[in-house]
Amino acid sequence: MSKLAKIPVILTEGVSFTLDNGIAKISGPKGNLSFAIPEGIDAKSFEGRLLFTLKNKDAENKKPLLGLTRATLANMVTGVSKGFEKKLELSGVGYRAAVSGNELSLSIGFSHPVKVLAPQGIAFSVAESTIVVSGIDRYLVGNTAARIRAVRPPEPYKGKGIKYLGEKIRRKAGKVAKALGATK
Repeated sequence: MSKLAKIPVILTEGVSFTLDNGIAKISGPKGNLSFAIPEGIDAKSFEGRLLFTLKNKDAENKKPLLGLTRATLANMVTGVSKGFEKKLELSGVGYRAAVSGNELSLSIGFSHPVKVLAPQGIAFSVAESTIVVSGIDRYLVGNTAARIRAVRPPEPYKGKGIKYLGEKIRRKAGKVAKALGATK
């Protein structure tokens, strides 16, 4: 049994867990999420905690799924109680972002504005040069933020583009800097 799977998931205030035909449903103040528990893994709710065990102790190929199931359900509990958010930063002269409804419009140096539609359960907000992607599903929030970043990833020479807040961009010396360094 993995070390992670031994740690119980604590159900916070207002979060409920139900298991119906192998599908775990977690509901809380921010919404509802569901996850299909793999065969061979047993999830039980006991005194406000979720416990995970293998149905067959000899099933070696199911052990990695035990930790995965526990981590996924722990993220679901956090999502329905607190939510997740990723922050992106626009770096570049004239780079702007605007939100209208569930659509993010990016003006990032192309001849046209790039529009990104928010999937179900994702919300965008913009403050100055920061884009905030928020929602209850951790995978969906991260995937949406990665899709936005992929529109104009930061380039290494000037550092322009869309990057995660706090991300360090490894800068390269340009041709002029290399030529000057070679003559000295």
